[in-house]
Amino acid sequence: MFLFRPKLIEALAGYSRARFIPDLSAGLTVGVLALPLSMAFAIASGVSPGAGIWTAIVAGFLVSILGGSRVQIGGPTGAFIPILYGIVAAYGVHNMLAATFLAGLILLVMGITRLGNLIRFIPVSVVIGFTNGIGVVLALSQIKDFFGLEGGALPAEFFARMRMLAELAPTASLSATALALGTLCLIFLWMNQSSRLGVLAHVPAQLAGLLLGTLASALLDLPVETIGSRFNGIPQGLPSMSFPLPDLSSIRGLLAPAITIALLGAIESLLSARVVDPQIDDRHDPNQELMAQGIANMASPFFGGIAATGAIARTSTNVRAGGRTPVAGIIHSATLLAIVLVAAPLAAWVPIPVLAAIVVVTAIRMGEWHEFARLRHFSWNYRIILLATFLLTVLFDLTIAVEIGMVLASLFFIYRMQDLTTAEPSAIHPRHGLNAFDLRGSLFFGAVSKLDALIDVADPGVQVLILDLQDLINIDTSGVDWLEGVHRALARRDAQLVVCGASRQPRSILQRSGFVGALGVANFCDDMEAALLRARTLLNECE
Repeated sequence: MFLFRPKLIEALAGYSRARFIPDLSAGLTVGVLALPLSMAFAIASGVSPGAGIWTAIVAGFLVSILGGSRVQIGGPTGAFIPILYGIVAAYGVHNMLAATFLAGLILLVMGITRLGNLIRFIPVSVVIGFTNGIGVVLALSQIKDFFGLEGGALPAEFFARMRMLAELAPTASLSATALALGTLCLIFLWMNQSSRLGVLAHVPAQLAGLLLGTLASALLDLPVETIGSRFNGIPQGLPSMSFPLPDLSSIRGLLAPAITIALLGAIESLLSARVVDPQIDDRHDPNQELMAQGIANMASPFFGGIAATGAIARTSTNVRAGGRTPVAGIIHSATLLAIVLVAAPLAAWVPIPVLAAIVVVTAIRMGEWHEFARLRHFSWNYRIILLATFLLTVLFDLTIAVEIGMVLASLFFIYRMQDLTTAEPSAIHPRHGLNAFDLRGSLFFGAVSKLDALIDVADPGVQVLILDLQDLINIDTSGVDWLEGVHRALARRDAQLVVCGASRQPRSILQRSGFVGALGVANFCDDMEAALLRARTLLNECE
């Protein structure tokens, strides 16, 4: 049943000043943290830094007021960068906004049709593979700005990008490299030594890197590119509205990236909500969250914003800072709005290498690199799926990686299931002309060929064949078709098939398919005892 009930409604019941103070503190903290991340992610995606900020403002606000989690913080994330950059390079910014809108529509439909729980069907090996792959792609995308290389925009394709980076290597800037490395080291040092910073520990490490890196660049008058020199700063005030209608010639090419954005947004947002649920003693509503993410991504492009989802790092920061209701997320958006309206001109001083360093930090922290060391403890199936997804994400495209990863996972699952499906001679002592088998596992399309090799229906010495389905978990239509084939093969030589012990699911599909009627109700028995009694009657009739 369709139900639209944001967590905000539940959270506002009995809301008090005692709850508001922690939410206010957390919202201000996350809003300040979101500023450098939003700008950095936008630039890495091939758009202006203002687009990232407005994504965090608009999408973050809508996710908070409409979402299915009490503490989710929405906004741009590093995971989208390879996809968005590829769309911008191939189709332009306008069509990237259209793809984002389309992805939002897909997310909304997924939420309405209650597909939120199905996202968990994606194997963890695929999730880890593309997450680590995105981390590598994200870091590689920042090489040009990190080292201050001079040249045009990098191509989205991996091999062409690496070739161009090698050609531009001699143009590396010592000033840009030193500033980026210094910012990178400062951020990690700030994170690891936060307990010794006293009051400063409340300042997010990324913000500290942004402020100190910008200050160092200005005081030393370093010859590095800034937001002002590349983008003419960030406009102060509300953005002009845009309408994300795709070019008709580009719709077909945008569909696959839009689906990828939707799936990635769904996975990341629901993963983020699930991670923090135990920390706040609450359970998120996955379908409500998907609807909110869909509406947020449909609205963001109208303000020039990019794709958004639940940001795991910012959501966790929100919880650690005391946020317990969606009010904290609303304050986070209001904080960013205030910064844009008041302090936007100051952004022109921010060096591009500093933002590149912030993105590299995100790339390093988003990957689950320890999983590579643990691969030796898992099966070859797990290793192949994870490594294939990882390499395809890095070398080719996230869309292809997820598709092939899911196909591999499905094939390995089918192989494993058919391996578990067996047909063993029954423990009974059959009389002459009678044979019996116990079917175990799942009688599905991947296992029927295996059963053909185990059960010889052409044996002329068998007049009655009993198939005991007591240990059969389920049957699909291919399984029903196989049973019908066995029945027809026996009938052609005047032999009989008796089926017994079918549990609820197999019994239901066998009745609905008409198999029971074709077999004969008398030959469809409840248990082996009844089946043996029926078999004796049939054998006596043959004699």
